[in-house]
Amino acid sequence: MEEKIKKVAQKIASSKKLIVFTGAGISTESGIPDYRSQGGIWDKFRPVYFDEFMTDKKARIRYWEQRLDMEKSLCVSSPNKGHRAIARLHDLDFLRAVITQNIDGLHQSSGIPEDKIIELHGNTRRVRCMSCKKVIGWDEAQQLIDQGEPAPECNCGGYYKPDTISFGQAMPVKETEKAAKLSAQSDVFIVVGSTLVVQPAALMPEYAKNAGAYLVIVNLSETPYDGMCDVLIQDKAGPVLERMIAELQTLL
Repeated sequence: MEEKIKKVAQKIASSKKLIVFTGAGISTESGIPDYRSQGGIWDKFRPVYFDEFMTDKKARIRYWEQRLDMEKSLCVSSPNKGHRAIARLHDLDFLRAVITQNIDGLHQSSGIPEDKIIELHGNTRRVRCMSCKKVIGWDEAQQLIDQGEPAPECNCGGYYKPDTISFGQAMPVKETEKAAKLSAQSDVFIVVGSTLVVQPAALMPEYAKNAGAYLVIVNLSETPYDGMCDVLIQDKAGPVLERMIAELQTLL
């Protein structure tokens, strides 16, 4: 593994358009469950689809109950070694962008500027009105719930919903197009903690590789792209990225 880490560090050192793509596997190391896995939220609850949320108050209440359950891990989470290593790539001026499937806001908390983060599935720390599009913070939404609103509504009468992509909801066009463009322009593309099965996010490494990028995958389990990547490291994200940064700094 050390040789692989050295090789990736050398590629980063000469990179001009580095993209890091992150999935749930980086945030599990901060104590946030992988919601699709056994024991995760979708193992405990039936997902509320977007059309249900928009048409049925009971479904909206059930959705918010699930969100409150999620908060048990989110409220105590903080950036881990992996998040901080990626933030270090930004500090060293190598990072062009982070493309993430995660909704926890931990990349922002690690110190990466908002304009360098592309959130394909939204951010649950924001709450948006589905009618007037007003955005409030999670704390304000929590206050409404604590005051007796199990499914908070906006002053305009619209339904508040965490600013994330629900089952059956369209992907954000702007973010998806930007991610695809940057992926195709990258020279080094590092996947961290994603099984690369959720579309269209999973297409990003393919766009990168087809355009000639050096593709690196750091993930505990197998992915559909293992056979086409240049370097595959099946291990925990945090320790691997931390060692990668240490090696990179010896080359600078």
